Amino acid sequence: MSERILRQVGQVRCADGLEALHRDRILAFVRAGGPLFDRNRYDPGHLTASAFVVDDALERILLVHHVRLGRWLQPGGHGEPGEDDLLAIAMREAREETGIDGLSLFGGEDSPLDLDVHEIPERGAEPTHLHLDVRFLLVAPALAHPRASAESHDAAWFPLGESAPGWDKGMRRAILKIRARNPV
Repeated sequence: MSERILRQVGQVRCADGLEALHRDRILAFVRAGGPLFDRNRYDPGHLTASAFVVDDALERILLVHHVRLGRWLQPGGHGEPGEDDLLAIAMREAREETGIDGLSLFGGEDSPLDLDVHEIPERGAEPTHLHLDVRFLLVAPALAHPRASAESHDAAWFPLGESAPGWDKGMRRAILKIRARNPV
């Protein structure tokens, strides 16, 4: 398991110094061992997987308005008990959070698009902790119509050339990477 994760994370083309720091932090976390996906591991945190879902023309991106965080984000989250495949987690989360079946991996390789380490705020008994997020690029079937899940207020398509309120540096970096893959 960890060899596959080390390979996937290690082959990401980092767009900037911050993403390179995220890559190094994720690699060190995986090499240290322990329960990588345990959502109750708060020191420093745990691996998560997410998906930037685009239309087949690479003109729109599908985002969900997260209930807890109050922001437009890519779908993603925690592995379920027994899950240890980052791509499978990202695909399951994207399907659950958008209601879209038939998502496919852009380019057919299991190489992630982007890496991000971000802080999740304290909530109830859950302390502030890190999500070491491995992000994949998925393509939705033509004419896919999203629907929000219980974790989101809404799910909507956005033009790749525009930004939604609250997009952080990591989101903008991933969008630039996606736009660079569109030859138009």
